[in-house]
Amino acid sequence: MARSADDGDDDKRDPQAFVRSLSRGLAIIEALGRTPGRHTLAELAGATELNRAAARRVLLTLVELGYCQSNGKYFRLTPRTLGLGLAFLSGLPFWGYAQQVLEELRTEVEESCAMAVLDGSEILYIMRLPARRILATNLGIGSRLPAHAVSLGRVLLAGLQPDQLNSYLTRSTRQAFTSRTITDADALRTELSQVREQGYAWVEAELDPAICGLSVPIRDGERSVVAAISVNAIASSITEAEAQKRLLLPLRRAAEEIRARSPF
Repeated sequence: MARSADDGDDDKRDPQAFVRSLSRGLAIIEALGRTPGRHTLAELAGATELNRAAARRVLLTLVELGYCQSNGKYFRLTPRTLGLGLAFLSGLPFWGYAQQVLEELRTEVEESCAMAVLDGSEILYIMRLPARRILATNLGIGSRLPAHAVSLGRVLLAGLQPDQLNSYLTRSTRQAFTSRTITDADALRTELSQVREQGYAWVEAELDPAICGLSVPIRDGERSVVAAISVNAIASSITEAEAQKRLLLPLRRAAEEIRARSPF
């Protein structure tokens, strides 16, 4: 079920600080961008769990502000909303440097490369450079994947503070996508401990049986994990041992270059 703009830990909210209308507006924008195409008022009200009157007021406000357009029945986002996402990317101290570094990495290893950050129980792609040989996907900037089932997510989860990791393991719903997907909390905790110790994550056929990935963290000046970068390949084309031998050093070198060039 979609998260309502009114959902959440109400007892933790400051009623003097929480702006319900802003919450509803952001929920509508997320709903409009979740699936491509145009959407009706009824669809958006259902997706955000708002009543139709509240959803209509929010939509008309977004139309007035230029973030949404409508023909009277259907609504869709305008290019102006792209500025909201770009504001986040532009604010990342490493994002401007990462494009060139990942392009060089892709050229060197001849595999798909990506960068992601953690957002709740999901990873959020902030850069992805596909290689021609990998299976075609529709992943790009802004795409999300479950953190527990991909190497980027394992690195990011391993970088959480103990209380943050405990909260994730308690609250997240971890789906099994293949027979190899680790979903058990204790098993995942053990896996993340190993990732933290060795400084990289290898995940094979846990989200997609045909895809494997190797990831390392991007750290800030205080050594906190702020992002992760990965190399992904067709699972049958490389083993973990071969990936460590061929990909790990270039991947770590790229991560260090991004860190060194970033004004953390």
